[in-house]
Amino acid sequence: QVQLVESGGGLVQAGGSLRLSCAASGRTFSSYAMGWFRQAPGKEREFVAAIMWSGGSTYYADSVKGRFTISRDNAKNTVYLQMNSLKPEDTAVYYCAASMRTGSSSYYYNLRAYDYWGQGTQVTVSS
Repeated sequence: QVQLVESGGGLVQAGGSLRLSCAASGRTFSSYAMGWFRQAPGKEREFVAAIMWSGGSTYYADSVKGRFTISRDNAKNTVYLQMNSLKPEDTAVYYCAASMRTGSSSYYYNLRAYDYWGQGTQVTVSS
């Protein structure tokens, strides 16, 4: 069992930055691929970014590529999402998720690839 707790959300003006953190319980954190998803009001949950076990491979949605950076610190059982140049359309609840499954890179863009989810943290970007 893995428990995930997100933090770092808040209110920021357009063009600003936030860093989200996701702390994971369990001693096998380094075995999980980790992902960030987001869900805006009235919309489906969508993929934002993912990072593989060693941190060597990262994947991003086109909408955040070049602005967001996912990273992980396996010694601290934590995954991060650095968000720069934020836009009002980035407003959403952001969720981190953990996956023990293996697949191609595109597999991790899918919610079904993930076994555990955090409770979410709200990010609001004002114009």
